[in-house]
Amino acid sequence: MSAARAVGLLLGVMADAMVGESVRGRADATLAHVARAVRRRIPADHPLAGAVHVGVVAGAAVLTGTAVERLGRDRPLVSAATTAAGTWAVLGGARLAADGTALARHLETGDVRATRETLAHWDSRCTQDLDSVSLARASVEAVAHNASDTVVAPLLWGAVAGVPGLLASRAVGTARRVAAEQPGHRRFGVPSSCLDTAANLLPTRLTAVLTVAGAPVVGGSARAAWRAWRRDTVLHPNPNSGRVVAAYAGALEIRLGGRTAYPDGVRELPVLGDGRNPDAGHVTRAVELSRVVGWLAGLTSAVVALVPSLRRRRRSRTAR
Repeated sequence: MSAARAVGLLLGVMADAMVGESVRGRADATLAHVARAVRRRIPADHPLAGAVHVGVVAGAAVLTGTAVERLGRDRPLVSAATTAAGTWAVLGGARLAADGTALARHLETGDVRATRETLAHWDSRCTQDLDSVSLARASVEAVAHNASDTVVAPLLWGAVAGVPGLLASRAVGTARRVAAEQPGHRRFGVPSSCLDTAANLLPTRLTAVLTVAGAPVVGGSARAAWRAWRRDTVLHPNPNSGRVVAAYAGALEIRLGGRTAYPDGVRELPVLGDGRNPDAGHVTRAVELSRVVGWLAGLTSAVVALVPSLRRRRRSRTAR
């Protein structure tokens, strides 16, 4: 079934690129609805309540994915089709490209208000006081974060665990986002935040590797991406996002990071990368780089999905 999973992942990546957001009812919206429904029934601001919240949401995703996966047991064509459908349902590549392109367009026309509004729906930082340079920086960072969270992470976990992995990856991220919608309930969001961090340890590093590999495709620097990733993330407080943003900064030869305002306070983050401040053109190139990273992630996930089958073949040959 490894081959069917690999084919399904690639078909899902292609479907996301071609069909995109034109069809409603994709998994992310459904998961958000479930997460908010569960959140309303657990109002306490306590880590135990937060653990129950993320456990219910992620558990429901795993059970749903397991049921879907069983439909294709011993039926490769059905398995490939269900994996493709699950991959398309959770991938955010098309949404990422659409929102990123909109941000670049607003910045290019000087529409700061529209840029702030678009970014506010996409990123948790405070946007009301950002100027055009800060908005461009935030936009590139948002593209980098989402390339890892909504494209690479689902594909990697889908390759490892099939449809349950695809759905669980997005479920954990959705639960974290919903838990953060009430800033006053910080303890409630601790379990989902910790689980999300753990689940993205490998995907963020893979995203950084793929960013280095894909940088030349968009006229960027693979060497600078590698240097920024290895050099500048040492001081970053987040074990995941700093690596991805640093790789993007190096690839595009710009500076990211620095002082960032969030609803719960201002954070003095390290400056990542070298070069000039980003502008609208860099946001466009960041979107193009996210597309390249997405396709590379699709190919990588297919190879990872094939590993168990290749190992079984090697063992059978050795046994003979």
